[in-house]
This record gives sequence, structure tokens and C-alpha cells, in this order.
Amino acid sequence: MKKIRLSMLLGLSALLSCGDKPTETDTAETDTADADIADACSDVPVVNYDNFGQGFIGLYCEGCHSADAEDRHGAPETVTFATVDEVWAWSEQILALAADLDDPAMPPGGGVPDDERTKLNWWLSCAPEGT
Repeated sequence: MKKIRLSMLLGLSALLSCGDKPTETDTAETDTADADIADACSDVPVVNYDNFGQGFIGLYCEGCHSADAEDRHGAPETVTFATVDEVWAWSEQILALAADLDDPAMPPGGGVPDDERTKLNWWLSCAPEGT
């Protein structure tokens, strides 16, 4: 099974979001980037909110990112993950801060096994948004 490199997916995401008006070259690059993401995701298991995300977020994130958390440990009050839609609204930041295997920033206390971070990456990089 291929491993998805977060940096590759984030780089492709940045490529897709750059520029004001796409040119013919931009369109070709976007098509290639879309194909690269599809290729990177073609061999990963189906990971979504129901079979992975809800449990992951509940275990590793909602201690600080729940609207009713007693002590948010400095987490901004506007960053909550109570629903799948809230998680997807923050998906780029979650990928950047929590799915990185080399230097994860979240959760600050660590404790997330690499295989769980890999599944987080698969979910937020490969699954249809909102699932």
C-alpha cells in the first residue's frame, strides 16, 4: 500500500488555491494535481467520520475543541469540532497541525499513534468533503 505524504497533498492543495484567474497552464496543472491526488488516494482504505473521524476527534481533540470543554487549554473558542461539518470547516488546519507524522503540533500533549495520524490524513485528504 502506498503511503500518502502530507506535504505532497498540502502542496497540491496550495497549487489548486493559487492565482486569480486560471490560465491554460494553470488548468493543466490543476488537472495533473487532481489526478495526483486521486492516484495517491486510490490505494487507501475508506476512512470517514462514521468509521474513524468521530472517534478520533472525540478522543484526541474535543478535550480542548468542544464548546462545553471546562478547560480549553488556550484553544480558541471559535474552533470547535462538535459536528462533521465543523471538522471539515477546519480540515486544512487539522491536516497541517495534527496529521503530520514528522512534527505534529496537535494535540500539544502528543499521544496519537502514527497509524491514527495516517488515518486522519487519509480521511481529510481523500474522503469526499462532509463525510
